[in-house]
Amino acid sequence: MKRRLLLSATLAATSVAALSGCASQQISDYAAEKPVLDLRQYFNGVVDAWGVFTDRSGKVVKRFTVVMNCSWNGDDGVLDEDFFYSDGTKQKRVWRMKKLPDGRYVGRADDVVGEAFGQERGNAFFWTYTLALPVDGKTYEVQFDDWMYLMDERTMLNKATMSKFGIRLGEVTLSFRKR
Repeated sequence: MKRRLLLSATLAATSVAALSGCASQQISDYAAEKPVLDLRQYFNGVVDAWGVFTDRSGKVVKRFTVVMNCSWNGDDGVLDEDFFYSDGTKQKRVWRMKKLPDGRYVGRADDVVGEAFGQERGNAFFWTYTLALPVDGKTYEVQFDDWMYLMDERTMLNKATMSKFGIRLGEVTLSFRKR
């Protein structure tokens, strides 16, 4: 009896995991969406952003604004970001990005562990990377799954899920506005 219960529970858990795996979004889901995003065009010039970080419960734990000075030379880009947090702290991140074939991108920043990898399709861009995140005097390596959606020629929305060891820690939500 215990063996059957264990087998049933295992099959149920496997079925739920398989179904949730099938339900996750893919960059190809957005191939036909308009307006079509060209990351090099959107992130060229000055872009302003407003965002929040929410914890697992959905509580806003940090608000911030960002001013991005962006430039491209062919397929090589620099996104120079200045963050201004609601608690008065500031942060800088400089992305160095390269466009690859088939809408793919690779990028680096000083606080990113290794390389970031992304791909654009239709109006969307999916970006995944590991960030060295300082918290209370310690640094933690956390994974970001970052989705951006172009709404119109000047507006983009961004939702990033932050996790460690596969456990969701929170989300970052941003609204970008190109000047």
